Amino acid sequence: MTLAFAHLRFTFPETKAIGKDLMTDLKTSGEHACFGGTVSFHEHHSSACDAGMRFAAYVPPQAAEQPVPVLYYLAGLTSTEETFMIKGGAQRLAAEHGLMLVAPDTSPRGLGLPGEDDDWDFGTGAGFYLDATAEPFSRHYKLDTYVTRELPQVVAEHFSASDARGIFGHSMGGHGALTLSLKNPDLYASVSAFAPVSAPMRAPWGMKAFPGYLGTDEELWREHDASGTAANPALARRLRPQLLLHLHLHGGPHTTPRGDPRTVCEMTDLLCIELSAISFQPLARAES
Repeated sequence: MTLAFAHLRFTFPETKAIGKDLMTDLKTSGEHACFGGTVSFHEHHSSACDAGMRFAAYVPPQAAEQPVPVLYYLAGLTSTEETFMIKGGAQRLAAEHGLMLVAPDTSPRGLGLPGEDDDWDFGTGAGFYLDATAEPFSRHYKLDTYVTRELPQVVAEHFSASDARGIFGHSMGGHGALTLSLKNPDLYASVSAFAPVSAPMRAPWGMKAFPGYLGTDEELWREHDASGTAANPALARRLRPQLLLHLHLHGGPHTTPRGDPRTVCEMTDLLCIELSAISFQPLARAES
């Protein structure tokens, strides 16, 4: 089944189901009618993060008749679970094509950890979609496990969701979409990244976040750098041919901090050699 979503093309083959043995108490803070479906906002205790986590969901009208595919949106720095649902304007197209949209918060909140609220680009609102290994964040900042494992279980328990899923994001969320999909190719049928932090080891944000979350071992950092992960030929060969990868690059003054466009082009060229189904559609490219 192939679905059009704005200028993206999503193909949903069979994917591995995630177990549904975790029953979650879900608190709903708001629910609103939207294009024949509903936008809702939720909070629950996350076992992965050992803390409260929030997410928003758009459920299209088709979900009343049958389970629908889910697109997970990962937001950028300082955003919340509300940002995409309020500003993205994607609900109309999601309703048209029968897609559920799920947007998690960008970090746990209000934990009182040292340094958690000192800066806008680290700690609260800046979880970088990884599992932290360095104290004091290693207990609660488990965004990788939360997004790839726990949240799909919660969605499956409480919503009419099929096993077909894709992931996309912007900026820090584009980084998360790329790294999580590259490390879990069997979980996602599509990945889209808008102005992603595609080379965080060479960007100020990643160079600040990685030591704080992962410690000083730069080899561990590489596992969370999309440009380095995709350059691994063995991993590229593991990606399923059905996986569609869209990297949308924005030109202008913010291009270099997010990652040199040439790095992303090299990464994508390598993947295209391995997989003919991947498409690369840059929106704009900064001058060399």
